[in-house]
Amino acid sequence: MLIRKAAAEGVGTALLLAAVVGSGIMGERLAGGNGALALLANSIATGSALVALISAFGPVSGAHFNPIVTLTSGSWREAPAFIAAQIAGALAGAAAANVMFGEPVLAVSQKVRSGGGLLLGEGVATFGLVAVVRGSPKGAAPIAVAGFIVGAYWFTSSTSFANPAVTLARSLTDTFTGIRPADVPGFIGAQALGGALAFLFFRWLEAAPRREAA
Repeated sequence: MLIRKAAAEGVGTALLLAAVVGSGIMGERLAGGNGALALLANSIATGSALVALISAFGPVSGAHFNPIVTLTSGSWREAPAFIAAQIAGALAGAAAANVMFGEPVLAVSQKVRSGGGLLLGEGVATFGLVAVVRGSPKGAAPIAVAGFIVGAYWFTSSTSFANPAVTLARSLTDTFTGIRPADVPGFIGAQALGGALAFLFFRWLEAAPRREAA
């Protein structure tokens, strides 16, 4: 079962990255220099893909597609296999999107994403994502997660990467959704902090009903 779950995580993450990077390239090319229109296309495509992918792979692996979600879900035994599959899938998905649009298979991004405001944006985005994952009823997760990510594309300064595997993969596409490798550690650090705070917050929220029941 672990092999099948890890395969679901890898393929799901690959398709997610293909959607993120591919829609970014398509949106930028069709927007005629209008950054807002390109971001709108990118966010809608990403949200739509998330609904479909979480619905398809959720019954198999939980559809984490994200090392932070895996680590905050309590799946400790499965975490090494899941995270390895997520990173490999993310790289494969970014490469596939690059090739589909005639870009180099993997190209180091030159897009600068640095500064305290962007790091705060990543922390807020990841806190919110983990909160939505932990707090949503199981059947509502596809819509809830996709809705939050689409919104966070617009209300966070970083456009909500909120995922270390996604961040690593996006450093290897020199397109609309890219991130300069030098900026990757800061983003991942902010994501880890935001995810940890959300995990601790929900542990506290969930402890109160248990105490009352006791």
